[in-house]
Amino acid sequence: MSMTFYGERLRLARLLKGYTLQELGDAVAVTRQSIHQYESDARAPAYDIRNALAELLQVSPKFFEYPLAGDVKPEQCHFRKRQTTPAGVKERVQSYSTILEQLVSELYEHLDLPENRFNLIDNEKIPELTAPIIEKIAEGARVRWGLTDDAPIDNMVNVVENQGAIVTTFDGVSDKVDALSINRKYPIIIRNTAKESVCRMRFDIAHECGHLIMHDGIETGCKKTEREADAFASAFLFPRKSFAREFPACITSRGTIDWKKVYHLKLRWKMSARAIIYRAHFLGFINAQQYRSANVWFSQTRQAKKEKYDDSIPMEEPHILQESLLVLKEQLGISFEMLADKLCVKPHLLADICGIEYTPPKQDNYENVVVPFKF
Repeated sequence: MSMTFYGERLRLARLLKGYTLQELGDAVAVTRQSIHQYESDARAPAYDIRNALAELLQVSPKFFEYPLAGDVKPEQCHFRKRQTTPAGVKERVQSYSTILEQLVSELYEHLDLPENRFNLIDNEKIPELTAPIIEKIAEGARVRWGLTDDAPIDNMVNVVENQGAIVTTFDGVSDKVDALSINRKYPIIIRNTAKESVCRMRFDIAHECGHLIMHDGIETGCKKTEREADAFASAFLFPRKSFAREFPACITSRGTIDWKKVYHLKLRWKMSARAIIYRAHFLGFINAQQYRSANVWFSQTRQAKKEKYDDSIPMEEPHILQESLLVLKEQLGISFEMLADKLCVKPHLLADICGIEYTPPKQDNYENVVVPFKF
């Protein structure tokens, strides 16, 4: 029996698992050229090969029967250092995001979840994102999102989730890249859980907010767009007026930095000491010499990656995705397995894409077997 086979779906499944053409061909005992032909729709695989591909790639054979629609495009992914990010990592992120968005679409169909509120500015009316404009955008975002304009943000993950972003971790991908975001109908922010500092993670998420707000439809990853997103993150986490009110006390009468007071600000604003010093220089509260001396001090005290008091600030975890899945199951009777089946992927693969742990339900294949014993 002839079945429809869409090669673009095979490519998507292959990228989800991180296989090359050669690796996938070797795994199912066909040539690299054959896999390429399947993906380009030059010919369809035989029934047994198709089943072997589905089993290996953790999808249902039905996965290949539908045309691919709504796949995530490269320009919609905001990568740091786009030029040096391996092509395989970029492609895998795009494939993960494509399936995750399909899942999120299912969640929105059944649940009342926060809407996308990152579309705050009219990019066409801003000829250049200057430093003062970025400061104003960050201040305006706080106001639009119902945050106080001069107080620390308690939980950065909660903030972006409340504005409609899905925050997750992509297994096997997140450790190779910094935090990144995908600007779609349902914005996705991918965290790098390999980072030891919650302050750096908060800054990364604020950085991605900057991309989602300021760089819609713009290919990012260059120094200019990265500086703009960094400037937004600094201004969003520690607003200019609050900084002007609180930082001057960190400078002694001799012009040296009072590190005890800097770390007090770190604990209050949940922003790394290095980021605070950078912002102080950016806003003109310290000069180039003071800034240089501070960076030397960070290196000498081995605080380049992990700083004092990092462990005193609690980690921030996403909850929207996992709680939504729980509500679907407990209140609507829609299990994780049912969602995976609708997307034509195996539950373990979907769990990897969602960044959650999955425990298969216990099944007894003999429980419903009825034997007609004589009585």
